[in-house]
Amino acid sequence: MIAKSRSFTSDVYVIVDPETIIVSGFISTLNRAFELDHDWLLVASSRNASYFPFHLDNSGKHWHTDNGKRVQIQELREILQKDWQWNHCDTKMLIAWNNGDMPLHNGVLPPFLFGRNVHNSWIIHETLSSEFRLVIDASWTITSLHLDGQDDFHPTVTDSITLDIESRKWEYMGNSHLGSRYGSFFYNEANYSSLLKLFRCGDQYFIIDRLKNSVHLIGRRGEVRQWKGNIFHSWLKKSTVTCIADRRSLAGLLEYPFKDKMLHSAPLELPFSLESLLSVTADKNKTIVVTVAGYSYKDMLMSWVCRLRHLSIANFIVCALDQETYQFSILQGIPVFRDPLAPSNISFNDCHFGTKCFQMVTKVKSRLVLKILKLGYNVLLSDVDVYWFKNPVPLLQSFGPAVLAAQSDEFKKEGPINLPRRLNSGFYYAHSDNQTIAAMEKVVKHAATSGLSEQPSFYDMLCGEGGINRAGDKRCMEPETNVTVYFLDRDLFPNGAYLDLWQSKDVKAACLRKGCVVIHNNWISGRLKKLERQVLSGLWEYDPGTRMCLQS
Repeated sequence: MIAKSRSFTSDVYVIVDPETIIVSGFISTLNRAFELDHDWLLVASSRNASYFPFHLDNSGKHWHTDNGKRVQIQELREILQKDWQWNHCDTKMLIAWNNGDMPLHNGVLPPFLFGRNVHNSWIIHETLSSEFRLVIDASWTITSLHLDGQDDFHPTVTDSITLDIESRKWEYMGNSHLGSRYGSFFYNEANYSSLLKLFRCGDQYFIIDRLKNSVHLIGRRGEVRQWKGNIFHSWLKKSTVTCIADRRSLAGLLEYPFKDKMLHSAPLELPFSLESLLSVTADKNKTIVVTVAGYSYKDMLMSWVCRLRHLSIANFIVCALDQETYQFSILQGIPVFRDPLAPSNISFNDCHFGTKCFQMVTKVKSRLVLKILKLGYNVLLSDVDVYWFKNPVPLLQSFGPAVLAAQSDEFKKEGPINLPRRLNSGFYYAHSDNQTIAAMEKVVKHAATSGLSEQPSFYDMLCGEGGINRAGDKRCMEPETNVTVYFLDRDLFPNGAYLDLWQSKDVKAACLRKGCVVIHNNWISGRLKKLERQVLSGLWEYDPGTRMCLQS
């Protein structure tokens, strides 16, 4: 969002959590900060309130009680402050900065996917360290709150921080031009102490600088008057002097409450390993979504990633087939690892279905899935050309152990969907249990000696050559391992040829009418044709020019 703000022309930029209730002081504080003759970054923590029995009137300007009585802002603040506590989640902070001559910082952004809820802390730390701007804490001039119990869906700091953020410096290992410092991820005492505190006494605004033991009055035209120690000008009102003294005594107590709240697990170092990513990315049921991609498909990979992010799906990892994809993904903040056994001679434009390149790439996927299953994680393998309308994981997890649920590649509208060679190995779910692992071992072993892709190996090993293990029209029963292969309902999981959905005038609307969970962009030959079809359909989530996800 901060990067995107550069494409807009504005005097002041603000990022605020959409659930924040701003009670007072927002505009007046920004107006006063805007008058400063120095570039600045302003932060304000919200507070928690156990109740908020007020609502805005129709004009949106005045607060009222439930019985319709109008409440003055000062009265409202006094009522609420009796029950307020500082919010311990820094994602709820309000952050604002002016469009000045200086950048916010000179740090290099790390992949924050592995330090969720650390971004605000990092921005403040790097801005302080860069010394380009004043960094001002306006928590006591901007009154804002969150209701207790309203943030259950947000990831917590303690269960997502996976970096040794106290002291670790990030270095990219294996590529010299990415060896620049990412910046430390946390404050030290000096940085905390150098935060300026903004207070209001009456209609006057003051900045307290704890390091210099000084107080600054912000004038109406941006000028700043300063007093050292306890020496104040005689023209100041006695009430103002008392107010400043009171605020000054509080300044040391206003450190950010999340300072010591972050718990650390094992450090995560570049280059990322499969094992380290699984431990921090899998969901509570130990399920991981996996995709495999080479550099020729980097844009389609990013569209896939953007879609999952839009659906708030974070338990995914990417297996990079080449160094270029690994490097690209790292810079995009994607949980990615490099497969050391991946084929090195991957064609940029000639790696579609039926080619030798395609056959080599597909065999990486089954081998990877088997490895993850043996590590104790359930796996949903999804190709990057599968568009997700909703999260399929809860439905797929319901199949339980000893069931491999896979997309059917059958294109006929009527009849069995488990006919020979109709198992699509580009979208399937495998549960981590001994039976499923044994079944996957059969597939991997067969694929290793096959001159075809891995897809025929799935069917021949699990459903039997010619489909001798078929059970009805939607299942197969593998006799040696007792694993059931379930072919997913094509109305929910359509392939690229089913019902000609990709030829619909409005592909998204047609799919939603069918109740699609995902749709596969297969049954089309060639990378450029596949890319064109998906972009023109509107099922595209990524802008390669800005390298940012599109607004859905």
